[in-house]
Amino acid sequence: MKKLFTSTSNYNRRPAVTVDGENLFCVEGWNAIAAYFSKHSNINSKKRQLIVVECYPGVFEEEIHEGLKAAFNPIHLLQTKDCLKSCQEIETMVYPDVTDDRIFGYITRLTIDQFFDSEKLNAQKKHIAQISSGTILVIGTGASLFAEPGGLLIYADMPRWEAQLRFRRNEVSNLGADNKNMEASLQYKWAYFVDWRVADKLKKTLIEKWDYVLDTTVKQYPKMTAGETIRAGLKKAVTRPFRVVPFFDPGPWGGQWMKEVCDLDKKEINYAWCFDCVPEENSLLLKIDNTLFEIPAINLVFYQPLKLLGAAVYARFGEEFPIRFDFLDTMNGGNLSLQVHPTTQYIREQFGMNYTQDESYYLLDAGDDAHVYLGIKEDAQPVEFINALQQSQTTGQFDAEKFVNKFTVKKHDHVLIPAGTVHCSGANSMVLEISATPYIFTFKLWDWGRMGLDGKPRPINIEHGKNVINWNARTEWVKKNLINTIKLINDEDHNWIEERTGLHEAEFIETRRHWFSKKVLHHTNDNLNVLNLIEGREAVVESPNHSFEPFIVHYAETFIVPANVGAYTIRPYGESENQLCATIKAYVRTKA
Repeated sequence: MKKLFTSTSNYNRRPAVTVDGENLFCVEGWNAIAAYFSKHSNINSKKRQLIVVECYPGVFEEEIHEGLKAAFNPIHLLQTKDCLKSCQEIETMVYPDVTDDRIFGYITRLTIDQFFDSEKLNAQKKHIAQISSGTILVIGTGASLFAEPGGLLIYADMPRWEAQLRFRRNEVSNLGADNKNMEASLQYKWAYFVDWRVADKLKKTLIEKWDYVLDTTVKQYPKMTAGETIRAGLKKAVTRPFRVVPFFDPGPWGGQWMKEVCDLDKKEINYAWCFDCVPEENSLLLKIDNTLFEIPAINLVFYQPLKLLGAAVYARFGEEFPIRFDFLDTMNGGNLSLQVHPTTQYIREQFGMNYTQDESYYLLDAGDDAHVYLGIKEDAQPVEFINALQQSQTTGQFDAEKFVNKFTVKKHDHVLIPAGTVHCSGANSMVLEISATPYIFTFKLWDWGRMGLDGKPRPINIEHGKNVINWNARTEWVKKNLINTIKLINDEDHNWIEERTGLHEAEFIETRRHWFSKKVLHHTNDNLNVLNLIEGREAVVESPNHSFEPFIVHYAETFIVPANVGAYTIRPYGESENQLCATIKAYVRTKA
């Protein structure tokens, strides 16, 4: 692989938002948490005190149980798991959403109360109501169902990425299940379609009520701060540019580019993915009294949706973050699987999602032989194509280039991929994928006869895929509509150029590329902006009216500018001062 930098990486893997205010605190470790509460007589008094600890699925509840039992010395302690329906009842209840499919399910409509045995729940509520003195401690997912006016609410939170790692280590079960030894991918699917949806519905109703929040990301090393501090941090985030915490993962086709540029562990076999801006999965770090406190980034979407997304985007998508930026690294790696994404109608009918994964590939870097597979060849016959794919499951052979176009690509090309378009990135490419957020709805058609990193075949989804392929996306149409449909927007200022690079008119995301050697003025126009520094070592984002502190970004870093920010500028900075830099910006089209 060619060397990109002659200097060391400056990519920041732990970006944080600093929380302002007086009397901020963040305590670390169970002993410190116990010491904190021991100083608050209203908590440890002999008067009746109900403390509920609501837990996000995947939290180590037993650890919290032991840690807080020592802190509060409760007269009565209840773990909500003792009030849940039986594992068999819950498995039966969630089955219509979990399904037998290895990858896909249906977005659940279940709510947390449906997981509980009503007789057990009501009996415990009645018993707790009869306790007249002392501390009552309720811990677990659904603990807030026991909350009373004047009680204390502690929220034990954790990002989904950490939950996935715990699935892989066989450390936790799904909500109400006893399945921690289940295959991690199946646990993830269960959580994606059921557990996280149920917990997020509940979380939205509780954020304003949090008295304290626990960061439980690191085992046996919790951090705790006040709920008002978390809310202050979330309010701060929507007044300025910020970044979420990226995470990286290896894959069967993964490459070596991110190891160098993002300063990753050289001992790993490869890195295939980086979720650089997927708030459903990423964390948000809040710097509280010089301590980094980790929460799910989706909390910001739930708590400040209007200021983050803007009125039009919020009206259309609700409390969802509709734009995704991620990396696909195949440098010195292999082709991605040949794939297709569902149409909006199909994803709604089959999986309960409101919009689909329209996407694009922006080439951050490319080898001399880099290429993409995109669209169907002019003479390819649908029946022959599907038959050949189905036969490949037995023969292990498939001639992709007989049916699918293969186009050479180079650095800074932009390839558009509306739903229904057969596609994949080839080897020796570094892709910045700019897409709509639904991110597991990929129908693999052919995986080049290889195994996953676990040594098992990866699931192929020809039956779903054949139902959504756009057979009109053929060679000449693809060339005209999907590859480098770049339009010059503005070059009046000799110091910068603005170009429209996509996405396709069938997709709801607009992308604008700016080349600049001096300051460029941007405006959110009350619309969420997501950007990446695609050229240049570093740049600085500033407020024309000094409403936020200067924000420095480095090469390949994705950053969010909330709709609430309004005007902002970007210019080369530091090592890139007076040099040519470039950003790509994505936002939701709100007008025809």
